Amino acid sequence: MRSGVVRLPKFHYGWREAAGDLSGGLIAALIALPYGLAMAALMGLPPASGLFTSIASAPVTAVLGRNPVMIGGPSAGTVPFIAEAVKEHGQAGAAKIVLAAAVFLLMFSTLRLGRYASRIPHSVVSGFSCGIGAMMIISQLRTVFGLESLPAAGTLLRQLLQALSHLADARWQPFLLAGTAIFISTVAARLSPRLPAPLLGLMAALAAARVLGFGEREVGVLRVELPPFAAFQWNPRDVLDLLPAAAALAFIISVNILLTSRVVDHFRGRRQGLRRADSDAELGAYGIANILCGIFAAPASVGIPARSIANVRCGGSTRISALWHVAALIALVSLGSPVLEHLPVAALAGVTVWMGFLLLDWSAWRRLRKMRPADSAAFLAASAGMLVLNPVAAVAAGCALYFGVNQMDLWLRQTQVARMGAEAAE
Repeated sequence: MRSGVVRLPKFHYGWREAAGDLSGGLIAALIALPYGLAMAALMGLPPASGLFTSIASAPVTAVLGRNPVMIGGPSAGTVPFIAEAVKEHGQAGAAKIVLAAAVFLLMFSTLRLGRYASRIPHSVVSGFSCGIGAMMIISQLRTVFGLESLPAAGTLLRQLLQALSHLADARWQPFLLAGTAIFISTVAARLSPRLPAPLLGLMAALAAARVLGFGEREVGVLRVELPPFAAFQWNPRDVLDLLPAAAALAFIISVNILLTSRVVDHFRGRRQGLRRADSDAELGAYGIANILCGIFAAPASVGIPARSIANVRCGGSTRISALWHVAALIALVSLGSPVLEHLPVAALAGVTVWMGFLLLDWSAWRRLRKMRPADSAAFLAASAGMLVLNPVAAVAAGCALYFGVNQMDLWLRQTQVARMGAEAAE
């Protein structure tokens, strides 16, 4: 007769796993520190809010998420949406769009749509990433060249033309600091993928600014404290105006989370990836985490490939690594704040430009002629849409062209087959 006692699966956690989680969490924190500062500044938010996103969301996703080693934080993919909201409504705009996107994520999870989000054409995701890379580079040109007194232009194309037309007024000091950050980050990344390349780039630029006595604008005070709740008014018109951008943001977050989870599982040696139910649960976990981020007007949290893969490569294997990641971030900010607050803003801009170049999928551009018509059209539409339109239109145009060209190609093939059949019958 079988016993009614439920047997739980065995869980072994020894010194080896603990050391791996500690190492992985620490390296992930070193990568997250400059990335969080740069992403928040790029969105128009206080740099410290990018660190708050990593600190607040990681414990939630570690407990509720299904991928034990994926670590979240601010992502380049969310920058266009949040930056546009901040530009129009200030920090309240960030709170509104992140909260609305979090609600959409919970809806996707409840309706079990997560299993379909990963089926988005890769060409659209790749083109959108290239567009984000271009945005990260172009948006920082004013800071890199010391042209911050110029009013920001509208589209990215106008910003590029504006910066190029005022190159004669550029200052060499911020350019040198940004160049130092880019150069050291590139060299460190080539030496070893385990090195926190952007952090080393920032430290080198800080040292250069100190030695040469530059008086460039600095990041400012970083405090480890709970930020105030975001105060804002929300009328029905705001909701209607925000829904398209919030839905697109939630869509991008969903795709990024599930694609990142797939990549991380590959590095863990797992080929099957997340199950369908796990995909839905992962979106629900990030939906809850982003509600926490939204009420404090912090950037949205997304699974980040760089720090997640670094976590795995350095030995992280369980959810404890995400908690070590949070503890290490808090310790770095608490103990290193007297140094970090003197980071030149131009150095952050340099690191942002470096990360932007990494997002430009050069291999996709080289394969462009060999792609199917639907893939090449979607890739170019998503990339160009980021430059001349906006992120929502870029994603919509990419998806519309992909499915439209595919349907046209299918119709042409069917027509050709029918014509050949008619000719054979004659």
